[in-house]
Amino acid sequence: MIRVYRALRRKYAAAPFDGEGAYRYGGRWSSPGIRLSYSSEHQSLAMLEYFVHLDKDDPPSDLVLAIAEIPQDVSREQIALKDLPENWRDPVAPPQLAEFGDRFANRGENCLLYVPSVLAPAERNCLINPTHSDYKRIAMLELEPLHYDPRMFSRSRSSAHR
Repeated sequence: MIRVYRALRRKYAAAPFDGEGAYRYGGRWSSPGIRLSYSSEHQSLAMLEYFVHLDKDDPPSDLVLAIAEIPQDVSREQIALKDLPENWRDPVAPPQLAEFGDRFANRGENCLLYVPSVLAPAERNCLINPTHSDYKRIAMLELEPLHYDPRMFSRSRSSAHR
């Protein structure tokens, strides 16, 4: 089994891997109207991916960590760094990236799409296609409360750590 992680607000956690958010709003790797669930291979990466979108002056107090266990033989594919445009890490995602996820979802051949993380390119995020037949084999574990260390929101840092 492999595990993937997703940080999210508790009010959206009833079905954390259903792809509803990406369906409504799109994401770096998919267009609105495409149902994919964004997750990460590591808890720390999931937290970092969520953290970059937080309002530093008003961090939410209702975060949870959703964890899914995926059998090793669930169908998957991967996007290699060499196949990405030079500007793939730009803060505003180039449209070509959404085309990768859109094609993946529309083909429907595999359940998982591994993509490099913009924040840590040596690590991967995992897009899950909830409409694929293998999706029913993914086990959702119990939600865990998620809290960021308050120092991550501090405006001033101790000079002892510089």
